[in-house]
Amino acid sequence: MKKNLIEISKLSKKYKNGLIALNNIDLSIKKGEIFALLGPNGAGKSTLINILCGLSHHTSGEIIINNLDLVKNRKKIKSLIGLVPQELHLEAFETVFDNINYSRGLWGKKRDDKYILNLLKKLNLETKKNSLLMQLSGGMKRRVLIAKALSHNPEILFLDEPSAGVDIELRKEMWEVIYNLKKEGVTIILTTHYIEEAEEIADKVAFINNGKIILVEDKNILLKKLGDNKLVITFKNKIKKLPEYIKNYPCELSDDKKNVEILLSKEKTELSSILIDLKKDSNFLDFNLKKRSLESIFVDFIKRKNHD
Repeated sequence: MKKNLIEISKLSKKYKNGLIALNNIDLSIKKGEIFALLGPNGAGKSTLINILCGLSHHTSGEIIINNLDLVKNRKKIKSLIGLVPQELHLEAFETVFDNINYSRGLWGKKRDDKYILNLLKKLNLETKKNSLLMQLSGGMKRRVLIAKALSHNPEILFLDEPSAGVDIELRKEMWEVIYNLKKEGVTIILTTHYIEEAEEIADKVAFINNGKIILVEDKNILLKKLGDNKLVITFKNKIKKLPEYIKNYPCELSDDKKNVEILLSKEKTELSSILIDLKKDSNFLDFNLKKRSLESIFVDFIKRKNHD
């Protein structure tokens, strides 16, 4: 069983103006996993990452990273971490190779051209090594930021909105890069607005809202427990009321009165029973199954917590 690389206990961050950005957070992240932090703007995602990366200080609580207390070992812990920020701040007139080499030097590491070239190859930047940073596309600049963050061989990589401003094709290439880094043993923590990104690549997800962690779960277990399927039935003509054979199920009638969405439980016999009755209904036209996404689970949790 993999050990926890990061242990966060009762972590809070309160600003002088009284704003509580993080409220009593407990979290553990295992070595070598991809951990996705999901939440709306202002939920506390960036605040948490900045604290873990040593860029900001917490008010109370304890953070242990690789068996080291962050407060007592800030410099050593920072050397274990690579951070890919959301903003694309790069020196316009430097080459890709020189910029990444410079980043490595800032960490006190000896020059290692072989390591940097290998890093560029992994990130599909090899052909761009002599290009000026100003000549690169947004997607390529994002890769350079990842290379800079990895220039000093960190064990943990933080990605703040890694796919921001990147088209779907480059986004999928980025996911491949992240997969490969995981294979090499790098622990990856990412924040994202693209729920499908977490659904595609994360091992574990945490929902954060109003500075509180409201759910932490293995992604596959979460989808299995809460990702109930929906049966969507389409009728030929508008219906005035729900047919007898479905009215006892949790369902919703569309505005045009021609579609009904039924939330199915884990009972396999439910679907069979409904389909048998549907075939007898002369008004029935078609049906399809919609798998519930991580996004809908997340939205439901936010709504529920806001009503608590």
